Amino acid sequence: MRIILGILAVILAVAAIAFFYVIPVRVDAGRNVVREHAAYEIAPEAASLHADLRVADLHSDMLLWMRDPARWNDRGHTDLPRLREGGVALQVFASVTKTPSSMNYEANAANSDNITPLAIAQRWPVGTWGSIRNRALYHAERLNRLAGRDDAFRVVRSRADLEAALAARERDPSVLAGLLATEGAHPLEGELANIEALWEAGYRLIGLQHFFDNALGGSLHGLSGDGLTPFGREAVEAMLARGMILDVAHSSPQVVRDVLAMTDRPLVVSHTGIHGHCPVTRNISDELMQAIAAGGGLIGIGFWEDVTCDDSPSGVAEAILAAVDLVGIDHVALGSDYDGTITTTFDASEYAVLTDRLLAAGMGEAEVRQVMGENTIRFFLDNLPD
Repeated sequence: MRIILGILAVILAVAAIAFFYVIPVRVDAGRNVVREHAAYEIAPEAASLHADLRVADLHSDMLLWMRDPARWNDRGHTDLPRLREGGVALQVFASVTKTPSSMNYEANAANSDNITPLAIAQRWPVGTWGSIRNRALYHAERLNRLAGRDDAFRVVRSRADLEAALAARERDPSVLAGLLATEGAHPLEGELANIEALWEAGYRLIGLQHFFDNALGGSLHGLSGDGLTPFGREAVEAMLARGMILDVAHSSPQVVRDVLAMTDRPLVVSHTGIHGHCPVTRNISDELMQAIAAGGGLIGIGFWEDVTCDDSPSGVAEAILAAVDLVGIDHVALGSDYDGTITTTFDASEYAVLTDRLLAAGMGEAEVRQVMGENTIRFFLDNLPD
């Protein structure tokens, strides 16, 4: 009996090690892929320009994964060393708190959740296992702890914070600003009071939906196609009153129309493609993109094939050019969706290849500066609270 119990104990120990230490690493590595490639050739003029850029990106899901973001990792797309190598001055970090099983771009119910087992396997605090709100608060805590470990990394909550980080970066190019966003507003858990909890945690950009309909309204990938619910209208009004910026990257077309009708505050589509360039379900109509831009909004172009129809560096550059043609140079930005369970052809350390391909495609240096970061920096300087 003692032998049997010993064998069972060993089996349980091995199973626990696999569940908590092996499987999460394999899931991360298998879901956030950079295709193998030879080192990209960068023209000297592109390298020179890129060295002088302030790159900014509207969407990374790095906080979902328990790799150490303070060191260069051999999996995934994003960490602080790779962001710095890529010349990034400002990175938006999104909090993914719930995703449906069999996640797809067409139709998803809200009655399943992939994040719960991931939270358990990655050893998140027990309070996050059954609470979407607590997951968002935990992600904010992780980012703020990272700033405590790295003196050159700043979490920005206000215009003054961003101005100070950019001024410090003039003296020290390693200074990097991070801003918190939600991937959907379901962390509110149906309670307006949780807006204040998210605000106090540092969230300033709020995605309204993710891959399923929620209490605020319909998702682009949900079942209803509905617009804002009565609660959604209350929440939008409260978030705008609090000074939050709204992101409609995964919202149904009717939600986008409803929000546009409610406010003249500029909106963000943080990670997307252009439907006229890549006609897929994930990309909302060109007409809605133009309406968002007309209100001063910002469109972040993603780096994965499902939104660009070509995920090569040249293909991403072409998607950016298509966005410029549609909405104008002032409204186009980067929205990589790094670490968002996508496959890319370059990671955050390799942003110079995108500068190179934009120049090769005929974009001027001033316009490259805008889309690679200055539009995003200007947008947040204009729209973050004082």
